[in-house]
Amino acid sequence: MDERKARTEVAETGRMLMEKQLVARTWGNFSCLVDENRFCITPSGLGYEAMTPEDVVLYDRTDDTWQGTRKPSSEKGIHAAAYGLLPNTGFVIHTHQIYASALGLTGADSLRLSEAERRSLGGVAWAKYGLPGTKTLKNHVADAMASGAHTVLMVNHGALICGRDRDEAIERAELLEEYCRRDCLGKSEATALDASELLSRAREKYPTAMLCSTGAALTLAALRQPLRAQLDDMAQMVGALLPAAKDVSDALRLLARYDAVLLPGFGVLVRGDDQDDSEALCLLVHKAAVAALHCRAAGKRVRLGALDTALMRTVYLKKYSKQKKR
Repeated sequence: MDERKARTEVAETGRMLMEKQLVARTWGNFSCLVDENRFCITPSGLGYEAMTPEDVVLYDRTDDTWQGTRKPSSEKGIHAAAYGLLPNTGFVIHTHQIYASALGLTGADSLRLSEAERRSLGGVAWAKYGLPGTKTLKNHVADAMASGAHTVLMVNHGALICGRDRDEAIERAELLEEYCRRDCLGKSEATALDASELLSRAREKYPTAMLCSTGAALTLAALRQPLRAQLDDMAQMVGALLPAAKDVSDALRLLARYDAVLLPGFGVLVRGDDQDDSEALCLLVHKAAVAALHCRAAGKRVRLGALDTALMRTVYLKKYSKQKKR
């Protein structure tokens, strides 16, 4: 494909997937094949809203070099593996979509696909966990793709979807989320209480405080149990633990130490550095709640390792949170 066209398609894809609620912020990355050895890929740490073709990076997988004003995504190795292993692939999407992330935690038996559905995804496989941007993760995903699967659920992380072109890759991402949502076992049935007084009190000290009161967040909070990080984006933005408060006063006390707190009757109370951070936290804790309820209903105890969680949190605080503010 012409390099300029490839850059344009990559730059546009983030906004397209945001509209479909398959990505948010800088969570995920996309690439488009230019020729046998080179592909255009999203840069590291740049939001999708204002991304231009000039921001996109041209990467050469033969010698690990790139051209552009920014660094390529840290997941460039996974994209390189996809183009090397799947010769009919022209576009690759990596997402942290909600239901695919949840189903990725409980293994192949949890996704009940018909043969036609499996074909529509180009085959499906699961990849074991590795820290983002590492050779370990690349090798696990490559092992999964070696089966010929064009859709890979990355345990504790997200999904990788490959297509002949952008249209096919996006269609597969949408189908994957549809199938995973259908097979997600968690039920969301709780009802929210009036939160006006709670938010008024919280915003006296934390002006950007918000509530995530989705059905999943309310149902998880009603269990009155803390949640250990299962997905690595929760480990990044929240840390190892999403604590459970006993009541409003306890929630406000915990909010001094944690960025997000489960509160029965209200969902999850969050506080970010700014409004954008708080909105991102709301999206993230909703996804964490969906995943936790699914695992609970499936009877599977899943959590990230303590070391991996600590590393994810440290890298986020020292690198990505600062990068986002530039």
